[in-house]
Amino acid sequence: MNLLRAVVAAAAVGVALVLQVSFFPHLAWDGIVPNVCLLVVVGAALTRGPEFAAVLGFAAGLALDLAPPSDHLAGRWALALVVVGYVAGRVRRETQPTAGTVVATVAASSFVGTSVFALSGLVLGDPIGIPQMLEVVLVGVLWDVVLTPLVLPPVMAMFRHLEPDRSLA
Repeated sequence: MNLLRAVVAAAAVGVALVLQVSFFPHLAWDGIVPNVCLLVVVGAALTRGPEFAAVLGFAAGLALDLAPPSDHLAGRWALALVVVGYVAGRVRRETQPTAGTVVATVAASSFVGTSVFALSGLVLGDPIGIPQMLEVVLVGVLWDVVLTPLVLPPVMAMFRHLEPDRSLA
């Protein structure tokens, strides 16, 4: 990873994090907000591949874990976004993904990421029931799919532009 790509990726995660913890809580549905950091990781995965996206997912997840008003053990979002980055990166093909492929990848990634986070909370003793956990996962997936057309195209174009010779998408 060259320095410019690392700085730009960190800036993208920073902007996503600020939007996620400061702007979207005002639009939250039953306290559930879209995971903009997850969308940045999926955009990186579809453009750069699983290794880069897993590293970016770890950094984004750790930032999300430590950002106020965090109310959970640090590392849960880092784990979830590493898994998301790796799995979404494996979807990447040798051709440019279609809009349907991108939306399906975001939906699957959101489901996997939110489920990993929720299940890790269940294992660690979070006081949440299964029906509430399913509501969080489903509303999270809906939020992320709704924001996909606004977030993924500029994120993917940015990562493609940073190093076009290694970008396959």
